[in-house]
Amino acid sequence: MTASDQHATHYPQAPPALLLASASPRRRELLWQIGVAHRVAIAGIDEQPRPGEAAAECVQRLALAKARRIWQGQLPVLGADTAVVLDGEMLGKPHDREAALAMLARLSGRAHRVLTAVALVDQRGGEVRLSESEVRFRPIDPAECTRYWESGESRDKAGGYAIQGLGAVFISELRGSYSGVMGLPLFETAALLDAAGVPRWQADAARVAC
Repeated sequence: MTASDQHATHYPQAPPALLLASASPRRRELLWQIGVAHRVAIAGIDEQPRPGEAAAECVQRLALAKARRIWQGQLPVLGADTAVVLDGEMLGKPHDREAALAMLARLSGRAHRVLTAVALVDQRGGEVRLSESEVRFRPIDPAECTRYWESGESRDKAGGYAIQGLGAVFISELRGSYSGVMGLPLFETAALLDAAGVPRWQADAARVAC
């Protein structure tokens, strides 16, 4: 049973106060953590960076585009996008074993940036906040990289790792937002929710069916 399942077991369902333009279970878990009842509405958009686009500009543009794609004039919509940046290059999700091992080898023993933008769209328009964190990896040998790939965890993660999962053992230092590295910075998210009047800390906020 996951933490979200346990949460849903303890509390009755509440009507959704928000639409989340993401299928990420990590982002859902973080919204449940701060007591926000929500539904998922997946936004299908082209997530490729534009030529010459900086990482910070890219994640903010995509977060807002996802939320705007879902907005239909009723519930507020929250969108988010995350990028792992090393040597000025955005590292996406590895498409195969070789790509994942190459990413982990590049991250080994070095610091990289994690940028996560979160956007909220409602009847007032759209607003975006940006979280930037620095993550440092300890050295990782090739055998451990291979074992991590075989765990299956790196397959759908930007940069090929998950801070909240098995990949946590690689991280020797974090400066910034843990939840931002997970994919939804809660400090920035709460500021957007409060400005929009979206309730949080609801004792009865539990998983609402998609």
